[in-house]
Amino acid sequence: MSLWEFLSDRLDRLLIQIICAATAFFFLRATGTQAGVLVILALALLLVFGAVQLADFFRQRARLQELEAILDGLDQKHLFAECLPPARALYERRLFRLTRRAGQAMAETVSNAQAAQREYREYVEQWVHEVKAPLTAARLICQNLDGETRRRLTGELARIEEHVERALFYARAESPERDCVIRQTRLEEIVTQAVGNHKALLIQSGVQVETQGLDRSVYTDGKWAAFILGQLLQNAARYRGETPTVTFTARSLGQQVQLIVRDNGIGIPACELPRVFDRGFTGSNGRSRGGSTGMGLYLCRKLAGFLELGLDISSQEGDGTTVTLTFPAREAL
Repeated sequence: MSLWEFLSDRLDRLLIQIICAATAFFFLRATGTQAGVLVILALALLLVFGAVQLADFFRQRARLQELEAILDGLDQKHLFAECLPPARALYERRLFRLTRRAGQAMAETVSNAQAAQREYREYVEQWVHEVKAPLTAARLICQNLDGETRRRLTGELARIEEHVERALFYARAESPERDCVIRQTRLEEIVTQAVGNHKALLIQSGVQVETQGLDRSVYTDGKWAAFILGQLLQNAARYRGETPTVTFTARSLGQQVQLIVRDNGIGIPACELPRVFDRGFTGSNGRSRGGSTGMGLYLCRKLAGFLELGLDISSQEGDGTTVTLTFPAREAL
């Protein structure tokens, strides 16, 4: 708080005081008080008035600085009302009481919202697990159908399973610590799991998978990392070229291992590349080919952030896309 802000806030009060002082001086002058006496009285009043205002200004500024320091020192800012110091005056005491009541109401509202969100997330997770049973049954029924019908129905079931799996990880991403287990895992196992989960889609789309140098160990959650790679495989199949190929290559970088996933698909326009990780962004390719939700790469970025993985993407329109995942290869101390 500056002195100008302090005086501006008290402008109406200052004007009233000046008017009262001027009225008193005119009255004293009218009753015959000498001009010299009036000047001395004016100077004395001015000094006292100025000293009182300055003292009040410094007192209020120190109080605000104290409260700001308390707020800045809190990790959870919403607890500020509970950490207020004792009030120094009646007005401050009433104001702090109202602030605490507002903070308690906000905390209750936030708690209710978190509980509702937690219940919804648990319901989604339960629903995903339940819906997998009829999907598995439908896959078994498909085995008794003729070739073309089985191929088409199997493909549609695979798409449903992809959306269901994405919904499950979207729900888990709100509290990843409940399901995530970081441990030493072989890159080859993660890639094999991701490819196996999307085998039907890759075969139907004619996508070939090539691997090189995956005999390395990293520290991550294998299931979550496989989900990230699965989203990249889905994109490679959806935005494939004439002879689609996905290549997985690994290389060591000291205490890190980089997994480079490259496809030779249609690529991403340069103007859209900075936005591909935004929630709900589909881009021109997604709109032209359909079926895109704009959630796959968003989830990849979110899960990679929790797993402390580096995630970088580069692409050239018409020449494919390259995604680089950087894994820790040493256990964090």
